[in-house]
Amino acid sequence: MNEENEFEFSSQNTSGNNFKQVKTKKSSSFGKNVFVPFLSGVVGASLVLGIAFNVPNIKSKLTSTPKISTETNLPSNYVGSQVNLEDFSNTSIGVANKVLPSIVGITVNYNVTSFFGNSTGKASGSGIIISEDGYILTNNHVVASENSSYYSITEATGITVNLYNDTSEYEATIVGTDPYTDLAIIKIDKTGLVPAELGNSDELQIGEFVMAIGNPLGMGSSVTTGVVSAVNREVSDGENNSYLAIQTNAAINSGNSGGALVNSLGQVIGINTLKIAGNGVEGMGFAIPISSTVDVVNQLIEFKSVKRPYIGLSGSAVSDAESKKYNLPKGVLVDTIEESSPAEKAGLQASDIITKIEGNSIKNVTELNRIKNKYKIGDTVSLTIIRNGEELELKVTLAEMPETDTEPEDTQSLPNSKDNKTIFDLFR
Repeated sequence: MNEENEFEFSSQNTSGNNFKQVKTKKSSSFGKNVFVPFLSGVVGASLVLGIAFNVPNIKSKLTSTPKISTETNLPSNYVGSQVNLEDFSNTSIGVANKVLPSIVGITVNYNVTSFFGNSTGKASGSGIIISEDGYILTNNHVVASENSSYYSITEATGITVNLYNDTSEYEATIVGTDPYTDLAIIKIDKTGLVPAELGNSDELQIGEFVMAIGNPLGMGSSVTTGVVSAVNREVSDGENNSYLAIQTNAAINSGNSGGALVNSLGQVIGINTLKIAGNGVEGMGFAIPISSTVDVVNQLIEFKSVKRPYIGLSGSAVSDAESKKYNLPKGVLVDTIEESSPAEKAGLQASDIITKIEGNSIKNVTELNRIKNKYKIGDTVSLTIIRNGEELELKVTLAEMPETDTEPEDTQSLPNSKDNKTIFDLFR
């Protein structure tokens, strides 16, 4: 190194002290002080690695993958790692490209009759293509044919479907609906569609990547990402139907109903159904687990409706307050028994309290129905009841629910019986 390349720094701070002068060494000492030690280090490291890789125990430790802890599902030496945003982005892109062609936008046209006269309106939703010849899965509330309230009657006049990257509109017909699970099947007259791949929602893990795909606000195909916030979360909709749902923080907006919640493999693991909105609420959306829909979908396609077993009773839950006040067990207080029903044939009576079905404790009619619906028409199930303070077990053979009947509704209160007897009258 020549004199012109020498680095000199000299300055003075505010206290008047001089910084020491710094100067690089000349080129004549570079080889002795830098190059030779560096070369020696390289040679030495190569020899050590060469020896280590010929010692099996050392080689295995150098090349093996860290063991995973069975308790935490993390490497035993885990101390945190960086997230590769490129990998995350590629996952999202891959999932979107795979699933978007299988998601449709749904528009329902309505006639509205109210105090103000007659008018027309539209509502939007989403759907999932489940066959190449036009069958589409969606929510029942997306395509419900009519809706009545104290001030208006809304009646659907037609349903149209928009496909991904297709400007045409396709007329759709309703194949079957099931208000109890809020599921519906519609169909368009078109083939060559791309059906979605269905996953297994029973294997979901909290924290797992998910993407919500649908038609929010009728704007067309849109995706949002998040994680599985919770599984088996019990929620209720505006029709008093209860679901065990997947909770996610992926944004779900009006119009996303009926769309898909998918995993990192692009498999549908849920049907986006509802969200909680309001002050102080952020990122609480819910999806119906796809594994719970398989039997319903098959029945809707085959029978246009779902054939469910029924017991033939109406009742309501014993509340905490009433349980304490009257020293009653928690369960379903039977109000009425339908004539010639399985309940009547099994010997159930009004004022019985059902505490268990097939050994599973229940607190309300929703839980009773949920367990009952796991069984088939013709199956015999046991009901544990309390009658006049005595525990009894009755065997009930489930029958097919008559088409004119509906599922008994849990009002979460104890209504008076038809002859106006109060709960005190029933149990005194």
